[in-house]
Amino acid sequence: MARGLSGVDLAGMLGVSPTSISKYENGRQSPKLDALHQMATVLRFPPPYFLRPIEANEERPIFWRAKLSAPPVARDRAYPRLSWMKEIVEYVASYFELHPLNVPDFKVKDVEALTDDDLQHFASEIRAHWEVRSGPMPDVIEKLELNGILVSRIHINADKLDAFSQWSDRYNLPFIVLSRDKASAVRQRYDALHELAHIAIHRRVSAKRLNDKAFYKFVEKQADTLAAHLLMPEADFASEVFSPSLDALLTLKERWGASVGAMIMRCKSLGILDEDAARVMWINYNRRGWRKNEPLDGRMEKERPEVIRGCFEKLIESGRQTPSDILTALPFPASDIEELADLEPGTLTGGVPSRRDLPFKEGTDAGSNVISIFQNKDRR
Repeated sequence: MARGLSGVDLAGMLGVSPTSISKYENGRQSPKLDALHQMATVLRFPPPYFLRPIEANEERPIFWRAKLSAPPVARDRAYPRLSWMKEIVEYVASYFELHPLNVPDFKVKDVEALTDDDLQHFASEIRAHWEVRSGPMPDVIEKLELNGILVSRIHINADKLDAFSQWSDRYNLPFIVLSRDKASAVRQRYDALHELAHIAIHRRVSAKRLNDKAFYKFVEKQADTLAAHLLMPEADFASEVFSPSLDALLTLKERWGASVGAMIMRCKSLGILDEDAARVMWINYNRRGWRKNEPLDGRMEKERPEVIRGCFEKLIESGRQTPSDILTALPFPASDIEELADLEPGTLTGGVPSRRDLPFKEGTDAGSNVISIFQNKDRR
């Protein structure tokens, strides 16, 4: 799944029958030693990975961005990486005091009863709780990480799947995974806030309910609305829209860290644009070719997760752990760890990482019995 292969594909590569692959997966047959090593080579995984106990799936739902339009193979490829990310975070949490979780719990029991006023209030509460000043939202990923939300970025290789998130019962923490495939920094910011909305107001939604297409579309729209309130607060944003035109909105793009497309939708929701004016603006937007790439997209630098990367870099720089130690403790391919941790390629295979100023847990040495942020994790 992680490599985007079918069972038939893998069977052909290994020279075995698809039935044998099915038996391996279902635990009814074990591969011979030579087949195991060939499998490890083909899938680019260290053999110890295949000898580990299998952890049960969590019951909390995963919120997939564009679930209905993204190909299933894209979700299949991304899904295992979420569990790898959790293990990576648990590993670094045994050495470092990570930021405690600091996300308001609005205790929403019936998401379908929420109004736009409720969502605007929640957005104001989150910004106030995180001490965000009025006006544009600063570095979104930094805000998420400072408040205990773990963020990673991966290559999903699917145009429609921009991000996904899950509130983990096993770790009692929310995780967000963003796509690296998009060229737009502003799109990534919006995607991150969209996933924050799921974390803040949809934490009690069941996986069963999300299987209902109409309900899924409803919560996705709700997350978009809350993200817009967070990114472009009504009074602050409206006061700066001096002329509702494409060129005028473009002048606000860098300051607000929002796409022109998102600003058009925000202007419409705030009544700055009526239905006809918004339609004309979208027509001109498409004529300019902005649907695919907007001006300034290539100039604005993407925000980058810092916490997990900084922990790995400090471990290596301090000598507490060598790259070899890390790859032994985390039996994943070095390239996959580097991607999930946002490390520079080569960090775990001979590259030299940059220095990060992150403190180790006080009074502890590597390998000592430290208090983990995952103290509530079910160790069954």
